[in-house]
Amino acid sequence: MNAPDFTLPDENGKPHSLSDYRGGWVIVYFYPRDNTPGCTTEACGFRDSFATLTKMGVVILGISKDSVASHRKFSDTHNLNFPILSDEDKSTLKAYKAWGKKKFMGREFEGTIRKTFLIDPVGNIRKVYERVIPVGHAGKVIADLTRLIRSPKS
Repeated sequence: MNAPDFTLPDENGKPHSLSDYRGGWVIVYFYPRDNTPGCTTEACGFRDSFATLTKMGVVILGISKDSVASHRKFSDTHNLNFPILSDEDKSTLKAYKAWGKKKFMGREFEGTIRKTFLIDPVGNIRKVYERVIPVGHAGKVIADLTRLIRSPKS
């Protein structure tokens, strides 16, 4: 399945398009909110795995509906070493079905669904993580990428 293209600003206001990264693997992960415990754990896991992923030729793109200013603070506070993209109008969240009904403490509401996508060098979605647990997530993604890169047809 082809990954929907997007162009979104990062924490510095610089636009990034998924199509800019064709030719290499891309991790696109959606998270609910800057500076919350789960989102911080997930982002720091990718930050700490950055060198390994870079050696594999993989780019990481984090996306939430928070503003560029919020992302700047989040990135600075946690020394993030990859782009965090702002999708304030939720168009990309919706295109990836990462926006929808959620339940928390018996209450139902619409919000960002924590999801991760592995996108191959030609722009196809090769794996979707529907129910992400932030602790250890980056390690699971690296293990799956290692398998996918070694056997590209699988």
